[in-house]
Amino acid sequence: MRRGIAATALVASLALAATACGGDSDSGDKADGPVTITWWDTSNATNEAPTYKALVKEFEAANKNIKVKYVNVPFDQAQNKFDTAAGSKGAPDVLRSEVGWTPAFAKKGFFLPLDGTEALADESKFKSNLIEQAKYEGKTYGVPFTTDTLALVYNKELFEKAGVEAPKTWDDLKKAAATIKDKTGVDGYWGSTQAYYAQSFLYGEGTDTVDADAKKITVTSAEAKKAYGTWQDLFDGKGLHKADTTADAYAHIQEAFVSGKVASIVQGPWEITNFYKGSAFKDKANLGIATVPAGSTGEAGAPTGGHNLSVYAGSDAAHQEASLKFVNFMTSAHAQETIALKNSTLPTRDDAYTDEVKADPGIAGYQTVLAAAQPRPALPEYSSLWGPLDTELLAIAGGKKSLDEGLSSAETAIAKLVPDFSK
Repeated sequence: MRRGIAATALVASLALAATACGGDSDSGDKADGPVTITWWDTSNATNEAPTYKALVKEFEAANKNIKVKYVNVPFDQAQNKFDTAAGSKGAPDVLRSEVGWTPAFAKKGFFLPLDGTEALADESKFKSNLIEQAKYEGKTYGVPFTTDTLALVYNKELFEKAGVEAPKTWDDLKKAAATIKDKTGVDGYWGSTQAYYAQSFLYGEGTDTVDADAKKITVTSAEAKKAYGTWQDLFDGKGLHKADTTADAYAHIQEAFVSGKVASIVQGPWEITNFYKGSAFKDKANLGIATVPAGSTGEAGAPTGGHNLSVYAGSDAAHQEASLKFVNFMTSAHAQETIALKNSTLPTRDDAYTDEVKADPGIAGYQTVLAAAQPRPALPEYSSLWGPLDTELLAIAGGKKSLDEGLSSAETAIAKLVPDFSK
């Protein structure tokens, strides 16, 4: 109770500094009537949204003084739409924000700091690396809502037929792929040309595209070249599928895996339900999930993805208080368990991994690899750095540019996105 009083006081003081109201909130709220807050949900409108709508109704039933206006906004439009609305008016009180958006919106003052508020009352229950990726300059601007990371997913039956185990290193994967090809006739591994999927190779060499603390671009460093060299080598060799440089590469890789035509790929938990639809995984227990292989450092790492729930800093005190209560409910153990069971997404707090949730081998498997997930640097421009790399890695994988040429071009493009960084 004391914490709730403190949170209310904090919200009220912050609201005094706000110059605008949540323009998308119901301006017709009466002093003695319910407060209406607007939530922009950026999830899949067909597969995920129904679960969220049901939870909204549950929240309203338990909180008669709060109404939630649910709006599903297409994910690919949401970032720009919120940026425009928050800078003028019409912004929602709560946003389902991709983790990479947090630093940019926090820097602009669009998100409310949540430290000490009701929204973050259960902070200790969440995985620490997920709380870390919701921070900017020491303050927390989102509560982890759904999370994901990359893992090596593999066909247990094919691995067993070949007599190989889940590889611990990229070198092990290369050897396993050759053995799987010899023993089963199918390719052992098919890699992606996308920059996001190449992050694990960088982490395995102890580096990244940039050093945010040192303000230095590191994509052409010796460590990065070694990482991308390992990535490039996995497109050529026995049991290693050649790079797919077509626009439909993602679908091709996914289809090959779920139909048993390739034994392993690197993929995220957003595909769990689609794995099960494939002929190779009618028996869900055939889906193997392992931490991405390690690089020469002996360490393995994968990018942290997912979404936070963030509160608009421009709403008035009443709407912020209602929003904080709503965020607390939607990120509760109960809501997280419900979402996991209905949507097959990963909970962000340990107490939501109930026996029923972990009965899904996909969720249980991905839970085991979350420890290797690395939060992104609190750099507003960070997510945009993958754009130039997507272009250059495609050219490298397709043989149109050498590794050095492609990385040099990527460095030049990245320098324009972070002009105050040195090379």
